[in-house]
Amino acid sequence: MELIEIGGRRWQKYEGDEGQAVYVAEFLEKQDDVIGIFVDDNSYDILIDHDADFYLPSREIGGGISFTEDNIAFKFRKNVFTQEEQQGAFDGLFDAAVESNNRGMAAGAQREGQSGKRDWVTNYQANVLSWYERGCPKTIDGSNPLEEYANEPEANEPTGKNVWLRTAVEKQFGKYTGFFPDLEKYLDDLPVELVSAEAKKIRKNLISDTSYANPLWSGIAGFYGRYPRIPYGRQTAYTEHNREQFEKCYPFARKLEKVFKELIPARHSAQQKYAGATDDRFLIGGDTTFTTITVNTTSKDRNARMACHRDAGSLNDGFSNLTVVSDGKKDWKGGYLVAPEVRAAINVRPGDLLLIDNMRVIHGNTPIEAPDSGKDDLLRMSLVFYYREDMENLGSWEYEHTRRAYVDSRRKNEDHPLWRPFWNGVSPGMWSEEEWYNYLTSEMGEGIVMEYHPEAFENQSSLESFFG
Repeated sequence: MELIEIGGRRWQKYEGDEGQAVYVAEFLEKQDDVIGIFVDDNSYDILIDHDADFYLPSREIGGGISFTEDNIAFKFRKNVFTQEEQQGAFDGLFDAAVESNNRGMAAGAQREGQSGKRDWVTNYQANVLSWYERGCPKTIDGSNPLEEYANEPEANEPTGKNVWLRTAVEKQFGKYTGFFPDLEKYLDDLPVELVSAEAKKIRKNLISDTSYANPLWSGIAGFYGRYPRIPYGRQTAYTEHNREQFEKCYPFARKLEKVFKELIPARHSAQQKYAGATDDRFLIGGDTTFTTITVNTTSKDRNARMACHRDAGSLNDGFSNLTVVSDGKKDWKGGYLVAPEVRAAINVRPGDLLLIDNMRVIHGNTPIEAPDSGKDDLLRMSLVFYYREDMENLGSWEYEHTRRAYVDSRRKNEDHPLWRPFWNGVSPGMWSEEEWYNYLTSEMGEGIVMEYHPEAFENQSSLESFFG
């Protein structure tokens, strides 16, 4: 065992049974105050660019060393993926990343610019206002995009970019707390020809023009679970419209699955239990334990540098990961992933795999810079494959599609008693009502009603109206 001491901090270092370095931090710094702040070379003491396992201090009373999966901060392996697997991931996922304000504090909010009397504009609010500014454009399928904005995983997270001006908001809406629904109703009641100009006026007058963070190029591929306003499992928009292209990433996902199982078997087994109870058509490749992929890209005109944050939405019982790819021609410098609580950084390069407890470990990355060959040759795409925690509640692929068709049928039916302009087809208690039971029976049969909604049969007197 080797003892490393830098700046008063200590790590134990061992040689692992596969030749990898094994580190154990003897400290865990309280660094919640770094969330939203960018890391740099001063944020770490140890740079990992070789096969390594890294453990957090033992949680047990009295300390000591604990080489258990509960204490793993990350495991890093070099050259896991072949060039062909990397190219498939690049071709299949590159177009999933779009300019986005939906990464909250990961976008790098400079919180010293925040006032106690002002609140950040949330991702949902920013997207809604932008939609009205564009004149409320219709979607191809006729759905209301506001429901998508409301149910993005980080809809209520701050953009970290701008804040509301309290005095101006109170002057226009008579209150500050809870004003945004009134703002939406105000814009919704305006004639279409006036709404764009009024939304732009609201942005100008009610939101500070001081910008605190840059938008990122980020996106989601794979599958989503249910949200209150989108109450059915479904493909992400990118996957639904680019299915053949998306499937090119499957060999990459299967190799990741194999190494995940080898390196962290207990956490993989826990994740497998959830995946095994999920219709395999909601799983990446149909045979992995992953449902969803976060895609971030950086190039000469794209930014995906992440400030310190913890991830949300992936399965707590499982484990997350990070890989990076390029197009085989372009490169980058920097972009180390830093875990500031244990003062460690990892140099993840194309073909490498980092398995990291990203919901527990605060992390961010150092600046991503152009290679020596020039700015035009900068290209980096990072990928995170995971099982979305909300997927465990889904029914079969056909059942979730029937739920979607039911919502759409209500949304498009102007004779429905709840119908109104821009209604999303969703209402409280709709999944325990006779209207839904009858629709499900007509589409999938009584057996499916019994399987998913046995409560429909508890009140015997109601059955005659259902099935009589």
